[in-house]
Amino acid sequence: MKDKMSRRKFFAAVGAGGVAAAAAVVANKGSEEHKAEAKKAARQGQGYQLSEHVRRYYETTKV
Repeated sequence: MKDKMSRRKFFAAVGAGGVAAAAAVVANKGSEEHKAEAKKAARQGQGYQLSEHVRRYYETTKV
């Protein structure tokens, strides 16, 4: 005898799948935007720079 999926279980499964798909799309979009910003900052010469302030901080962290 085949088990029939109840209407409640069917809609729960469809809802969970929709939420998972939406989360994947949002996560992918966020990572692509972050990559684009990082690439833009690298082209403009912005980003990590070893400045005097950073050097002083590194000196304070030495043990």
